[in-house]
Amino acid sequence: MTGLISVITAVHAPGAHYLPDAYTSLADQHLPDGWDWQWVVQEDGETDAVAPYVPDDARVSFGQGRPGRAAMARTMALSRAEGEFVKVLDADDMLTPGALMRDLGALTGHPDVGWATSRALDLMPDGSTVGFDQDPPQGVIRRGTVLEHWASHDYRAPVHPATLFVRRDLLLALGGWMALPASEDTGLLLALNAVSRGWFTAQTGLLYRKWRGQVTGQAAHVHKGEREARMAVVEARARALAALEGWSYGAG
Repeated sequence: MTGLISVITAVHAPGAHYLPDAYTSLADQHLPDGWDWQWVVQEDGETDAVAPYVPDDARVSFGQGRPGRAAMARTMALSRAEGEFVKVLDADDMLTPGALMRDLGALTGHPDVGWATSRALDLMPDGSTVGFDQDPPQGVIRRGTVLEHWASHDYRAPVHPATLFVRRDLLLALGGWMALPASEDTGLLLALNAVSRGWFTAQTGLLYRKWRGQVTGQAAHVHKGEREARMAVVEARARALAALEGWSYGAG
């Protein structure tokens, strides 16, 4: 029997031309014997601009739907995800060599841990990379610690939500990604940490591309009123989950 990892990618037309780079980084991954991946690509919209960049590979499925931003596209992609584990890979980002192997090892080696993250480097337009200077040490991330750091560091999480690798059943139990115009992945990260311990791998697992058309680089992303509303509901959800009696995954 083959174990399967479902790699989920939301894509919109302006970023579709980066899909071949994302695919190459995925195709270059090596997994243990008996494991494989599927790439579930979901367009946020129904245009003719994305399909030409989707590779011809039996392990790749492509879907389209009404536009609703990344949260809805990823959650719709879950309908085609068949793996025991789900890996996030944004269309404009790239996995580093060995990233999936390290993620898989973290969760198969620690059955009471629900999710894993890894170090990410910003990939700048000139090809240089920039790291985060507050990475936690490699190992288990206790429940609640992501929210503690996030709330006290101007809504900056200690680990990058774009590197998430999560047990599919836990992801479904939490309802997928939050229905927000942005920060939906941070909302999921905080919710996961509210009910489960996580894991951080210190070796770089993702190149997070910075480019002009990036959604998080637009002025609307930092609009004060919207940002405050997003952060308020993200925090409220995490605290509500943490307070539920007996709602947890694995050890505390």
